[in-house]
Amino acid sequence: MRLRTAYALVFAVLFAIVSADAVADAPRLFEVSNVNVDVTADSASSARAQALLIGQSKAFKVLLERLTLQAYHNRLPDLSTAQVTELVQDFTVAEEKTSSVRYIAKLNYHFHAKGVRALLDEYGLPFAETASKPVLMLPVYQAAGALSLWDEPNPWRAAWVNYSQNGPGTGLVPMILPVGDLNDVRTIGAEQAIEGDMARLEEIARRYDAGDVVVAHGVLRMDSYNGLPELEVYLTRFGTALQEHTVVKSFTSEPGGDVSKLLYRAAAQLTAQVEDNWKQDNLIQTGSAQLLPISVPVRDLSDWVRVRDRLNGVAIIRRADPVLMRRDEVRLNLHFIGDAEQLALSLDQADLTLWEEAGNWYLAQKVSQTPAAVSGAQK
Repeated sequence: MRLRTAYALVFAVLFAIVSADAVADAPRLFEVSNVNVDVTADSASSARAQALLIGQSKAFKVLLERLTLQAYHNRLPDLSTAQVTELVQDFTVAEEKTSSVRYIAKLNYHFHAKGVRALLDEYGLPFAETASKPVLMLPVYQAAGALSLWDEPNPWRAAWVNYSQNGPGTGLVPMILPVGDLNDVRTIGAEQAIEGDMARLEEIARRYDAGDVVVAHGVLRMDSYNGLPELEVYLTRFGTALQEHTVVKSFTSEPGGDVSKLLYRAAAQLTAQVEDNWKQDNLIQTGSAQLLPISVPVRDLSDWVRVRDRLNGVAIIRRADPVLMRRDEVRLNLHFIGDAEQLALSLDQADLTLWEEAGNWYLAQKVSQTPAAVSGAQK
């Protein structure tokens, strides 16, 4: 009897924690890191003060663009410095150098999630908060009829590496570029990638602990009209995306520009396209708060703790209220933003499975983390 009581008390404590933790962990997406500032003023202290204000405005712009679709970027609110300051929760200095009149630094800013959400709602801007699992990017290059993935030179792959190192940083879809070692070469080739060989795509995804694989098949040719290099790209995401479409985009070199600049520009725009596709499936509309009663089958206390910890990282969950506790089951009222389909996709990124059975909703850890074959979304 005492053991039962002790078990119930421990369970109840962990039970009560889930609501607070689920909300507390969500604002990680509202952090913007490595913001570069370089300001010269009359004194070092004046330069630093100006740099901090410039840095927070730059970080705030990055944050708003991270959460919203490209189509809405020209409608983003233009706030005063004081209004942005009110939304800053805290900041840290990653690196800094000073002289008597100059301040150079890399800054990290953390914004108030609730305030940013309210601002976007006020302006009628739908936004996404669900971060995708990392995706593995496979840039397949085709020029003069020859396909290349691992062979050197592969200027298309080099462009993706260059952009990943010098671009604006991680959005909602973190990207991984494979190292291209012998194991990668043995796992999948260029033709197998563009043909969507799922066994091999799943194998290389597991190797890099990626949720999905994106194949960017770039075909370089000359534009017969203006005689400039042109890149046509077939972009397909294999994994957990909701829609099954391949995005096709064409890029033409600017007069006087070289192929490397064309490939870099294409990599930048396609990264934004992958981000937009993901956001489109996870957009949160104003006033879309939902409540879903769910049952979590558990085998023991540690099983529940693992589920609870995974719930903590799901951004669109606002609160998880316990309603019943048993040895083999936990029942929750899950408060979230969006709809059930978006919730299921968000939970999947945390390796949790949501399903409906006979009118009841259930939640459990994923048995297998092997991605299924679907392609990147194009709305």
